[in-house]
Amino acid sequence: MAKTAGKRSAATPPLNERPMPRNPPTAPSKQLHVFENPAPQRDYVIQFQVPEFTCHCPLTGQPDFAHFTIDMIADKLCVELKSLKMYFWSYRDEGAFHEKVTNTILDDIVQATQPRFIRITAKWYVRGGIYTNVVAEHRKRGWKPQPAVDLPSMPMERGLLG
Repeated sequence: MAKTAGKRSAATPPLNERPMPRNPPTAPSKQLHVFENPAPQRDYVIQFQVPEFTCHCPLTGQPDFAHFTIDMIADKLCVELKSLKMYFWSYRDEGAFHEKVTNTILDDIVQATQPRFIRITAKWYVRGGIYTNVVAEHRKRGWKPQPAVDLPSMPMERGLLG
């Protein structure tokens, strides 16, 4: 007998009546976990893209949205990805000015990892007809960057598919 799309058997309860998963999502946290850099002898860029950052305006309470790009050259430690995700999630219910939150995130990652270099670019979505971009950097004392390498972007990064 063929099944009909969209129909549920009598034995399958609706989603709102099903038990919660055994391992629910981790809660937001300000704790950043680290691990040893697997190639500390080399300068290499680790880039994180956080396209769905959310906090709210401390004056109006209205939501603020941003796309964060973190470019980092680790020294001895790297930041663990899931803890970074939970860290960013922790700002969801906090009020913060764009400049303050961008610099606080930089300070927290620097404190946790002591990188050779880190640049955080926060591109805040329009508010009152104004876009705000905040760029904050940290360089380890005495660290000198290698010459820049410019890689061409992929067609999908430029929105040119097919």
